[in-house]
Amino acid sequence: MKHIAVSLISILISVTAWSNGLSLSDAEWKKLETSRITSVNWDRAILDYPRQVGKNSKRDIHGWGPVISLCVLQSGDVEGIGEMYEPDDNTRAALRKAVEGRGVKELIDRKSRLVKKEYRKIDIAIYDLIGVLLGKPAYRLFGEPASTDIPVYSGMIYLDDCEFSDPEEGMRRVIDNCRWDYEFGYRQFKIKTGRGLMWMPRKEGLQRDIEITRRIHEEFPDTDILVDANDAYTIGECIEFLEGIKPLRLYWIEEPFRENAADLRTLKVWKLQNAPEMLITDGEFKPDNDEMMSLAEKGLLDVFLQDIIGYGFTNWIELLPKLTALGVQASPHCWKSFTKTIYAAYFGMAFGHVPTVEGATCFSRDVDFGGCRIKNGRFIPSEKPGFGITRTRK
Repeated sequence: MKHIAVSLISILISVTAWSNGLSLSDAEWKKLETSRITSVNWDRAILDYPRQVGKNSKRDIHGWGPVISLCVLQSGDVEGIGEMYEPDDNTRAALRKAVEGRGVKELIDRKSRLVKKEYRKIDIAIYDLIGVLLGKPAYRLFGEPASTDIPVYSGMIYLDDCEFSDPEEGMRRVIDNCRWDYEFGYRQFKIKTGRGLMWMPRKEGLQRDIEITRRIHEEFPDTDILVDANDAYTIGECIEFLEGIKPLRLYWIEEPFRENAADLRTLKVWKLQNAPEMLITDGEFKPDNDEMMSLAEKGLLDVFLQDIIGYGFTNWIELLPKLTALGVQASPHCWKSFTKTIYAAYFGMAFGHVPTVEGATCFSRDVDFGGCRIKNGRFIPSEKPGFGITRTRK
């Protein structure tokens, strides 16, 4: 009991002592105090994938790339931008009324030194503007960063084989996609599985999942393999898949089934007996955050995956010490846009406890990603201020 009490005290100390807020000099705070938001506007940007992205277990072809929404904050001739989910007219009007004319420092909570709750829909744009005003990359705004680069995986290995009647031809397409990503710089591949949920007979789909996963590992033996079933499996199918790919041991398995304690406990037992290093990750699809924390407290999850925008950049900062106290890591979900990859990478570099981030490779004529790159499996940031992303079309 004494040992447990000491452990609980240590956890409480680690959470309360953790300071993740902006870490700025007096002169930098003064700069934010005298800089005012002169306008709040919105824009869109077209992003292009390097190839058509196909099906996952429960959604048809994803296409050639998204159109994203951007919040644009102006402070004199200085601009900060941040991706956000498309706001409706009422949200735009409310945000404009709340933010225009305010000093940038007014948007920051005095105690936490993070963006105030009422402005968090546009917190990425606010941190970007702060970085631009101060001439600092965003990952350096919160004190000494945990790292200056971070592992990154390709999140673009989808069920493209399902578009071919010849299984071997489909297999070659998936391998070609992996090769393109490898040459681009990735050394981790996240493979979509779950073909038997909608696109193939159940048993045949599971066998194809196994074959393709094994084949990718054989073709690229120096890569880590991650698997994402988008909740397609039963717990029995999940274990059958993991047994079927042996001796391959996954880096992580993501959303094998809709999260629940009973099935996760069975998976945890298999993991401890067969692949203790494999990470069990969940939380992308409409997560119940109370349930997620309960599962983490039971030791059933290794990595949380809530979306970097949907959950929120500042909310992630506040969540991280609670996760770390439970021995859980973070990897904010980034699918759809490379802007989100940048945000998650900067989050991980600033605060640590992020084993790898999701790469959604994109190109664009509307935004410049600032010169960041993928090299030997790592995200190498730009040293440009803010998140390094600028509009090329205004």
